[in-house]
Amino acid sequence: MSTVLIIVIVVVAVIVLAALLLAVTRGRRAAAERRRQRVLEQRRGQAVSEHREAAEMRTGRAEEAEHRARLATARAERERAEARLHEESARAHELGLADDDLMRENAGETGREQERDEVAADTRGRDSDR
Repeated sequence: MSTVLIIVIVVVAVIVLAALLLAVTRGRRAAAERRRQRVLEQRRGQAVSEHREAAEMRTGRAEEAEHRARLATARAERERAEARLHEESARAHELGLADDDLMRENAGETGREQERDEVAADTRGRDSDR
């Protein structure tokens, strides 16, 4: 019976050692898996922040481009309005509706010439008095 008892003890010891070895191996695998998960979560977080930063930058650039486009549109509209104004002025001149304006401009130029002549005559008169 002592031999059987020794064999039973050895078999039980081998079974216990195998169970411990199996438990340690599973523990290491579980720890390694947890480590991989942590690394994966960190990488995900980093990728998320990089993509969000890129999205914010692109959104900012898009808003700037939209602003520049609105300014360009406003300038183009202003140029079109000025072109229409000049076209209407040309049409008014063609139809003879702006003759009064031309006469006023002509009278203004004539009036300025007369003023210059008068000032020149006054200065000549003063010079001759001396």
